[in-house]
Amino acid sequence: MPKRFLRTVDIARAANVHPNTVRLYEEWGYLPPIPRAANGYRLFTPAHAVQMRLARAALQAPYPGGKEPVIQLVKSASIGEFDDALESAHQYLANIRAEQAHADAAAAFLEQWAGGQTIDTTTHNLHIGAAANRLGVTTDRLRNWERNGLLHVPRHPKNGYRLYGAADLGRARIIRVLRQAGYSVMAILRMLLALDAAQGEVLLAEGKTLRQLLDTPRPDEDVYHVTDRWLSTLAEVEQRALNLIQMLSATIEKDQHHS
Repeated sequence: MPKRFLRTVDIARAANVHPNTVRLYEEWGYLPPIPRAANGYRLFTPAHAVQMRLARAALQAPYPGGKEPVIQLVKSASIGEFDDALESAHQYLANIRAEQAHADAAAAFLEQWAGGQTIDTTTHNLHIGAAANRLGVTTDRLRNWERNGLLHVPRHPKNGYRLYGAADLGRARIIRVLRQAGYSVMAILRMLLALDAAQGEVLLAEGKTLRQLLDTPRPDEDVYHVTDRWLSTLAEVEQRALNLIQMLSATIEKDQHHS
């Protein structure tokens, strides 16, 4: 019986993608070499379908810690180097967990501040340039946070200059730490508004913690970014990495069984 080959559309259906995605993955080196028939048609095998599913599972943004180990994973698997692919998958998982630790540490810092801990000890008001230098950010960033409602800095009654006191600088430190940890402006604003309304109470009227507020868009929000729910996103990406490790491990075990 002649060997039955698969078509581009069959590979696309196996990974639930458009056929053009299959052609792009071939062009980018994400699939094993694909032989051609005399008429130029691609001759796919079940191994191409397996690799296409793996590549599709791996290549989904965001990529906490960087995309490089994911690309290396897919390319290694495409040439049958599954041991190297598995190593890259574990590196990716480590990157994700490092991002989770960063996000968790930032949330812990937030909780300490919300509980009343002083996190800036300046004894006099600072103009925006001095405040930016103290915080290690640009003046444009401070103005942007103010425009987005994260900060409300008092002004000098005569000249209108912003005057950053210890409380304002402490709030700005929280914003900077949360932004560096990956939380979106919308997530931080959501949390700060709820905290302001609760007058410093960590457990709010809805019974949600500050971490939950950072991670839970309100019904009236339009969620455009994964960082609007960063903690949940990291948990989902971690599970995706674990699934990739399981897929690669199963492939390696199958190859060993057949060898």
